Amino acid sequence: MTQDWQELTKLTRGDSFTIEKVKMVGRDISIEGSFKLPPLAMLTAEDQLFVMAFVRCHGSIKEMEAIFGISYPTVKNRLNAVSERLPILDVNPPSPARDVLEQLDKGEISAEEALKRLKG
Repeated sequence: MTQDWQELTKLTRGDSFTIEKVKMVGRDISIEGSFKLPPLAMLTAEDQLFVMAFVRCHGSIKEMEAIFGISYPTVKNRLNAVSERLPILDVNPPSPARDVLEQLDKGEISAEEALKRLKG
């Protein structure tokens, strides 16, 4: 049985779209507006299944090879292709403290100024 989200991705054929109405299942509540889908929902149905399998395998490429019957390089290439279609997520965003310490290290500010900024 095909899931509803798979049907939606097949209908849109990769074209960009927005959701204009959301209806709560089992309730008489609807919300209208212009809603963008999250990045993962904008992937093709096949790529969404691939990502879900990767998460279920806890990132094990060996398990992915077994599930899909593909080689290690193919799994890596597919993951790289999917990641290129997702927005960049900085897992280590710069912190104000790091910026201050970098400025101090470069000699751009004094130790006193660094302490003042870190406390402030």
